[in-house]
Amino acid sequence: MTAGERRTIELSIPMDGDREREALEQALLRARASELAEVRRNQVRLDAGYGDATTRDSMTGEASRAQLRWTMLDRLLTAIRAESNAREV
Repeated sequence: MTAGERRTIELSIPMDGDREREALEQALLRARASELAEVRRNQVRLDAGYGDATTRDSMTGEASRAQLRWTMLDRLLTAIRAESNAREV
């Protein structure tokens, strides 16, 4: 896959009813919140000028990876909610 090329991953997750779907959604929400906290924590440290140049480069990289994980969790939650809403219609 080349840089900038977009692809779609289709998943099939067996679930026994709404209770399991809700539990999955809650787990993903918690994971997304953790990633957002990591992004914000790193941003505060960078804004405060914490550490030397090497440390700041490392924090910037980790913040970027946490932001990407947050984005992917958000997309997954959006897809789960859209699928759930489509089934209700």
